[in-house]
Amino acid sequence: MLSKKLVKALNVQIGSEFSASNHYLAIAAYFAKQSLDDWADFFYTQSEEERMHGLKILRFLIDNDAEVSLPAIKEASLDFKDNLAAVNSALESERNVSKQFDNMATIASKEGDYRGLQFLQWFINEQVEEEATMGKLVDLVASGINMFQAQQFLVHPEAATAGENPAQ
Repeated sequence: MLSKKLVKALNVQIGSEFSASNHYLAIAAYFAKQSLDDWADFFYTQSEEERMHGLKILRFLIDNDAEVSLPAIKEASLDFKDNLAAVNSALESERNVSKQFDNMATIASKEGDYRGLQFLQWFINEQVEEEATMGKLVDLVASGINMFQAQQFLVHPEAATAGENPAQ
């Protein structure tokens, strides 16, 4: 049985994941409006990945016969100062999500919720990759490279996770 504190935090996290999906969708649209199609595709993929993370949590709660709630999703703005600000917002978002999962791991440990702790480990590992990827993109954009040329350096997340379905 899952800890009530962890269940509450996981339900909040579902909303955070769907909000992150919305945020990445806004970044994708921002780049698409500049005809930076590969940048847009990268962030469309990120948006879908965040949605899948929310579904993974939802299914975990259902599979464990825990309470489920679907929090409201924050509106996402396409109003970024520049390309660097857009990509930097993605890095900051990932850092915030990492803190959220670390906090949930602390809750699970204190509550003796080893099932929950084991589940959270997947997300903690995922966050290492997400922060590293976004950090590299910030460095790439901050270098001053032409954004059209920079598209050739984008890491496409679907290539790294081919055949993996985190929602299951």
